Amino acid sequence: MNARSPRRITVRRTAIAVTATVSALSLAACGVIDSADGSSGSAAPKKGDDITVGLLLPDKETKRFEKFDYPLIKKQVTALTNGKGEVLYANAEANAAQQSKQLEEMIAEKVDVLLVDAVDSKAIAPAVEKASEAGIPVIAYDRLAQGPIDAYVSHDNELVGEVQGRSIVEALGTKAATSKVVMINGSLADPNTARFKDGAMTELQGKVQIVGSYDTKDWLPEVAKTNMETAIRAVGLSNIDAVYSANDGMAGAVIDALKEAGASKIPPVTGQDADLAAVQRIVSGEQYMSVYKSFILEATNAASMAVAKVQGRSIEFDALTRDSVDSPTKKKIPSMLVPVVALTQENIKDTVIRDGVYTIKDICTPDYAADCAAINLT
Repeated sequence: MNARSPRRITVRRTAIAVTATVSALSLAACGVIDSADGSSGSAAPKKGDDITVGLLLPDKETKRFEKFDYPLIKKQVTALTNGKGEVLYANAEANAAQQSKQLEEMIAEKVDVLLVDAVDSKAIAPAVEKASEAGIPVIAYDRLAQGPIDAYVSHDNELVGEVQGRSIVEALGTKAATSKVVMINGSLADPNTARFKDGAMTELQGKVQIVGSYDTKDWLPEVAKTNMETAIRAVGLSNIDAVYSANDGMAGAVIDALKEAGASKIPPVTGQDADLAAVQRIVSGEQYMSVYKSFILEATNAASMAVAKVQGRSIEFDALTRDSVDSPTKKKIPSMLVPVVALTQENIKDTVIRDGVYTIKDICTPDYAADCAAINLT
């Protein structure tokens, strides 16, 4: 089940590590973010501050994209261009053909650089090729697209899966070897899915019993719920000891399916993205953990990378892309891989609250007040 495809993406890791917290204050970790005036000694800018960044995000089901990624990228572009730069934004709403059309429309608008979070990494390749032919750099954001990508910013996605898998084994404790685990994976069209799964399997294989593995079209929660209902019928509700869910939207659907099937106690369920609803489920004990991937770091550094690229500030760009990634169509893509951390009841204050993603008031609404008090989240 954990066989590695010969076409899988390969990553050269530098100093990526799971940390206890990922503070937004580390945005200057590369030592270059504050050099927005181009005074770093790099080559003369290709363009000034009057630039347009095209941003294409994949869906609205993943709450972070609309709530955080787009606003953060827009804010950083504005900051780095003295208020003169703009972001042209489009969301594909999980439609790969629509996203390709949006990208081509941005080429026609003559944007200066593109940040693309692909719905389908392979389907977007022809549009990426057209952008390259038009002289527009394309930076793959969050998911590695195929085609002539100039750079990539995301997280160490295999490490994300490792963190999820390790959390399941830790939650099951001494009963892990005899425990039955269902895997609700992401979309096959997303190259990150295979990496999440590969990472998880390095922690799960031989340590638990995998009794079902399901792929989820377009990461849709309703599909995940249907898959979980199928697993419950096949395995039996009482026989499911944990569920590997690749992200938070699907985790919520998995938990709904378990409740509707009559579960009196929800087994450990993993997630990813630290959605507010997921953090609240973690507080209440319904969801065991999520993976907090600092989208503040990811989004802000992606914007910095895009501006540096189009302005010809190669020193900043190179410092931001100290990693290297291979896709099925291009080798040694300059990359930044942002650290990740397992988010549990124990470290909510040290992660999403410390980084300013949420406040205690956001999390501890009246419905969760008692649960927050029980874990001293006040």
